[in-house]
Amino acid sequence: MIIQHTIHPHIERTPKEKAIVTYKFSQKNVAYSDAPLFFPEGYENIFLLLYFVTLPYIAGFLFLFLYVSKANIDVFLAVYKNSFFILTWAIGYEIIAALALLWIAKMAIGFGKQDLLSSQKPFRRP
Repeated sequence: MIIQHTIHPHIERTPKEKAIVTYKFSQKNVAYSDAPLFFPEGYENIFLLLYFVTLPYIAGFLFLFLYVSKANIDVFLAVYKNSFFILTWAIGYEIIAALALLWIAKMAIGFGKQDLLSSQKPFRRP
């Protein structure tokens, strides 16, 4: 008999076992303090804005150089002169968004797999 409580995190108790605490992927807490190298304390919002502007622009810049101009400097300079900042930023934003979604999906699959493996009981011959 399994008794389930509705408090967070989800706790399952069986009569002879210790409490098993399980977290769902969507219930995981994320804080700036988890990455102090990227978000120094007190400057979190400034660095978030800085990353929001520069990282997509750099990704768009690299896309234009590596994929569109095939690393040919003459072609790249012609393309780059005719492209606006917002166009280069938007291209990079889409690239980073797609990579972030793939990374989130990978983490969710790994989190579910880890949860599934930890909930299985070891095989015992009857």
